[in-house]
Amino acid sequence: MAKQIQLVDNYLANYYIHKSNWLRAAVLGANDGILSTASLAIGVATASDVRGPIILATLAGLVAGSLSMAAGEYVSVSSQTDVENADIEREKRELKDMPKIELQRLADIYEKRGLQTATALIVAKELTKHDALGAHVRDELGLNAISKANPTQAAFASGAAFTVGGVLPLLVSLFLPLKTLEYSLYGFALFFLIILGAVAAKTGGSSVNKAIIRVTFWGTVAMGLTALVGYLFNANVG
Repeated sequence: MAKQIQLVDNYLANYYIHKSNWLRAAVLGANDGILSTASLAIGVATASDVRGPIILATLAGLVAGSLSMAAGEYVSVSSQTDVENADIEREKRELKDMPKIELQRLADIYEKRGLQTATALIVAKELTKHDALGAHVRDELGLNAISKANPTQAAFASGAAFTVGGVLPLLVSLFLPLKTLEYSLYGFALFFLIILGAVAAKTGGSSVNKAIIRVTFWGTVAMGLTALVGYLFNANVG
């Protein structure tokens, strides 16, 4: 029996939803790292004929962005965790104060899902006897181990991914010719974004073509507008 349960757990672990928490944070972080640092570098490159300010701005954006991304993700997911914990505590009190009403709520949920009234009540009673809080947290609140927020995991994934993504435009700023640097930054950033979008789509089981179209469109818009700002600033200074 234990072996069968383990096989079921291993099978369920193959579903893409199990990757959703860390994948979302990592993709968001890497995408933002590439796009924001590349856009910043392009904006400065179009307004400057010297490499130093470009590198400085890109490096500052990389450091500030990675820390901000990690901190923002931690605070955001922590707030979600606080809400989840508050609901769980409320559910504990309701199970203690009005167990019959809570049992009926659980039975109503199962009945709405398609069980007969009598069957739904039997299932609710058996699950309540086995693990009352677990049954209500899962079926009434919609929380489970897959969807439960993990602030530390999300913050680390997001911050680390931003750093990796941001290093790529920094390397372009350091080593490629200054004369065509803004075009190099755009081309390489778009290339990095396409690879990231394809890998993320493949990992998450979604359409690779849709992911590539999204990152290409929004990447071009972001970097194009930033380049325009840099150009206008340079023109005004000149």
